[in-house]
Amino acid sequence: MSRKIIGPFSRVEGHLEIDLNRNGPSVVDAQVNSPMYRGMETILLDRAPMDALTIVPRICGICSVSQSVAAAQALAKLSDVSPPKNGQLVTNLVLACEMLSNHLTHFYLFFMPDFARDIYANRRWYNNALRFQAQRGNAQAEVLDARNRFLHMMGELAGKWPHTLALRPSGTTSTVHAAQKRKLKTILTGMRRFLETTLFGCPLNDMLALKSRSDLHTWAKEGRGDLSFFIHLSEALSLDKMGKSQSVLLAGGGLPLENKKLFKQGIFKEQHFAPLPVDKINEDISHSFMAGATMQFPQNAKNDPDLDQNNAYSWCKAPRLGSDRCEVGALARHVINGHPLFCDLYAQEGSTVKSRIFARAWEMAFLVDAMENWIDQIDPNAPFYTPFTPAQNGQAFAFIEAARGTLGHWIGVEDNKITNYQIIAPTTWNFSPRDQAGQPGPLESALEGAPILSGEDDPVSVQHIVRSFDPCMACTVH
Repeated sequence: MSRKIIGPFSRVEGHLEIDLNRNGPSVVDAQVNSPMYRGMETILLDRAPMDALTIVPRICGICSVSQSVAAAQALAKLSDVSPPKNGQLVTNLVLACEMLSNHLTHFYLFFMPDFARDIYANRRWYNNALRFQAQRGNAQAEVLDARNRFLHMMGELAGKWPHTLALRPSGTTSTVHAAQKRKLKTILTGMRRFLETTLFGCPLNDMLALKSRSDLHTWAKEGRGDLSFFIHLSEALSLDKMGKSQSVLLAGGGLPLENKKLFKQGIFKEQHFAPLPVDKINEDISHSFMAGATMQFPQNAKNDPDLDQNNAYSWCKAPRLGSDRCEVGALARHVINGHPLFCDLYAQEGSTVKSRIFARAWEMAFLVDAMENWIDQIDPNAPFYTPFTPAQNGQAFAFIEAARGTLGHWIGVEDNKITNYQIIAPTTWNFSPRDQAGQPGPLESALEGAPILSGEDDPVSVQHIVRSFDPCMACTVH
């Protein structure tokens, strides 16, 4: 048995290292290390609650809207205020815009370039994979142009990106007039055209009509888009068996509109759906560089760094639902939504490199369809914002669904000052270290048994598995 530290990873937001134990042609076990402490929640202490809207977007430059929306919704609950319908519609559009652009960037710029590595040069499909080669492949220019055009929607609705201040607890400070509605539809039509001609190679409605794993593979055999090529790669490299996390699936729910949510809240455990028991969410710090009680609940947790903590190897805490590790992400939310395609795919394959990547790609079609509907519902003559007075005391929490999965914000306020602020990001769930029972986090579990090809020092399977979760390490550490 030999030990190997992989890192720092390229094409990852933030810092990541993985300590692998290898035995012959496979990985025995792994420890995932988030090596950079940030302390953003500590910065929020003793500030006015509304300051969170300015500070939390700075946690990350690629998912700042997600942090903004979670903070705004937590503050809305704290102050018992609800945005008008227009405010909900615009907020959903801005968040969905960020999610879709993240999905697009992840697939083309972060994930697919690994198939153009020299280790695959003798494969029959390798020349086709060179289309995705980092900095050189023609897919890079195509997707950056499409993404740039699409992000004009963010400018129209949020003023700027990242770090918009347009999203508030009771709506949005931006409004949409009739001519803007037409412009938004034009921008969205451009993204639909890119997805249909390049990613899917078929109308979006054909993607949304898939109901089973067999439907997917029938479509892939006839497909001409980049996603069908990925499905072929999955078969050739057994990505449908690689990187199984075997964790409870969790979704906090998100993109609400008039008491309904596009993404439902719940868990999927032992082949059964159940409500999410929020009061069972805790953070284990037995293997984290943190001081304090081993198990902490977000509403009263502390973030005190301690480099001398015994057994610690990561700055990331280990979120658990009771004693269960949980996986979050697009696959989890669509299984919990009860979509037949993903329920069947998960039942037959589980959570794997293939199923996680496909879920995120498919979700782009799902989001475009929802966004077109939301734009149609905007009433330029109705309010976008409700005046309110922020609460000066109390506790609240909110969940949203971000590109990488469930994001939760917990806030406590006394005398108009923040006394506690805790954030559990999607990558905190997925990249958590071991807990006090020695149970590895979802990624650590998924890396067990990863194949190592002959002559490899940096196993490409590890790259595939890590990137299938799309880590955002900047959001991960408290």
